[in-house]
Amino acid sequence: MSEYGVFTEAGTVRFRRVLPGPIERVWAFLTEPEKRATWFAGGPMDLWPGGTARLHFRHANLSEGEEPPEQYRQAQEGFDFECRITRCEPPRLLAFEWEGEPGEPMSEVTFELTPEGDAVVLDLTHRRLGPAGLRSVSGGWHLHLAMLEARLTGTAPPPFWATHARLEAEYAARLGG
Repeated sequence: MSEYGVFTEAGTVRFRRVLPGPIERVWAFLTEPEKRATWFAGGPMDLWPGGTARLHFRHANLSEGEEPPEQYRQAQEGFDFECRITRCEPPRLLAFEWEGEPGEPMSEVTFELTPEGDAVVLDLTHRRLGPAGLRSVSGGWHLHLAMLEARLTGTAPPPFWATHARLEAEYAARLGG
């Protein structure tokens, strides 16, 4: 599995992945609902600053035959999450606000794509996270990016919930609790 996210400053985690290109293909997996649903969450996106991203999470699509932990049953069955697009520069940059954990501020997720030969470097940065949010999203992004990498390379994705539990524990230890 790919490298761990790096905590670049308080409340910020950054991931870098090198994916098979071309850049338009990776962009499609970030923005087209059917493709995004295979590794993260489906739902339409208004691809302009101020537009809405209606993310539909249904982890049963990502975890065939696995039972989720009790706290994630809703994610298994499906729920919707609405975000506001803050930046959109196809096919290189997509950013949107992310609702924080209760009592925490809105955070921002940024995907940056850079062509590198036949590959594409994807940098995902999640900023302005409170402590609970940082613990919550770090392992999740790690796993979702592994799912994206598997989809783009045509390999089998990791078992979702077993990998999620392991990464959640590893990131909690890396963050000190």
